[in-house]
Amino acid sequence: MSHFDLVVIGAGPAGEKGAAQAAYFGKRVCIVERAPRPGGAAVNTGTIPSKTLRETALYFSGLRQRGLYGIDVQVKKDITIGDFMYRERAVIESQWKVITDNLERHGITQLQGTARFIDPRTLEITRAGAEPKRITSEYFLIATGSIPQQPDGGPVDGEVIVDSDSLLTMQRIPSSMIVVGGGVIGCEYACIFAALGVRVSIVTSRPRLLAHLDPEVSEALRRQMTARLGITVYLDAEVASLSVESGRAIAQVGADTTLVADCALFSAGRLGASAGLGLEDIGVKVNARGFILTDEHYRTAQPRIYAAGDVIGFPALASTSMEQARVAICHAFELRYKLAVANVIPYCVYTIPEIATVGATEEQLTRDGTPFEIGRASYRGNPRGMIVGDTEGFLKLLFRASDQRLLGATMVGEGAGELIHIAMGCIANHGTIDYFIQSVFSYPSLADAFKYAAYDGLQALARRAARQPGLPSGPFKALTMELD
Repeated sequence: MSHFDLVVIGAGPAGEKGAAQAAYFGKRVCIVERAPRPGGAAVNTGTIPSKTLRETALYFSGLRQRGLYGIDVQVKKDITIGDFMYRERAVIESQWKVITDNLERHGITQLQGTARFIDPRTLEITRAGAEPKRITSEYFLIATGSIPQQPDGGPVDGEVIVDSDSLLTMQRIPSSMIVVGGGVIGCEYACIFAALGVRVSIVTSRPRLLAHLDPEVSEALRRQMTARLGITVYLDAEVASLSVESGRAIAQVGADTTLVADCALFSAGRLGASAGLGLEDIGVKVNARGFILTDEHYRTAQPRIYAAGDVIGFPALASTSMEQARVAICHAFELRYKLAVANVIPYCVYTIPEIATVGATEEQLTRDGTPFEIGRASYRGNPRGMIVGDTEGFLKLLFRASDQRLLGATMVGEGAGELIHIAMGCIANHGTIDYFIQSVFSYPSLADAFKYAAYDGLQALARRAARQPGLPSGPFKALTMELD
């Protein structure tokens, strides 16, 4: 066949799920992937590899056990890059099979090669050693993802100066590393390598790490990175130059600081992988960073061409990319199945410690003028937190003062990426912190922190009521008086 109902470009999370969504409803679908294996950055160079490496680093370092009384575990001796990467490769290969099986089960045609639009209905696919092939389709979904931004002084060499893609091909674990960029990728890899005993310095031009998150969370991460992992953090610092001399990375930070290390990870942002698709010739609009512009239905300026995932920019999460593609396909084929991406989205950062957040932040609520209160719980006061050796973790609930409706939640510590979904469900269903008060949580469990954060929030509300007579206390009036 050379004509399809839908052709998807890119077999990452957005491409795979978009293709499967259309095929599920009986559409003839073809998916085109340039790489020899499916999965995109999520499986091959980003999400899955980095999280697998994090678990590997925690295992080899014994870092999870260091908080336990009387135990001081050091990094295992003579660790090799093969030891470090073995589990990562096993997980990636398992995901290749899962994706391939899913595409085959849905009867989706798979083509390997580089795609370029000839016109809004025709795609040309080229592959080394083969004649170019042209296919046509009623609709297209562009899901080509993103690529690492390169340093101004020149591209990475993949050995001394690396990016998040070439980092995974290193032949040895360095003794020292410079990380340029204090975003998610930079912070995650800084923690991973520091856990293995690598001397890590991280440099960011922002006033705090993970600048898009709650300042309290950013500061908690900085403290644990420095105290627990020995990472040197440079904030509000510009890397004036990044070069290689005598096989080592040299970073000039500002005018007075020179950093030298075995390698440097450049992780100062990503660009949309839209170059070479011929979009400029068919009227699909792209911004200066290569991200494709779409409407709320993920439709481009060409009505039969859609785009989803990292190639359209923020939030660039695998979880949202999948949903964007499903929404795009349902809109294209007028399927009344999935009309919009959920407006409550969990956001997780797999640093050491783990960080997760959902809903509004303090900064957002303050900026919007929404009166709110905060309930807190510490892992230090949680039996399971003490058992697993995480005494620095914490949970913070933000709720509206007038009716106790949960507006946001943040967790720092073991299991944060899993536990945050409890708060997500409450927010999505317009719940109040009474949900946690009335619920029964397993004991001992980290999830039990939600109940005690809610109790703490009620105490904060009672203190506010004492300062502001007449403030509605809702159904918790008697309870807050008792707690106070």
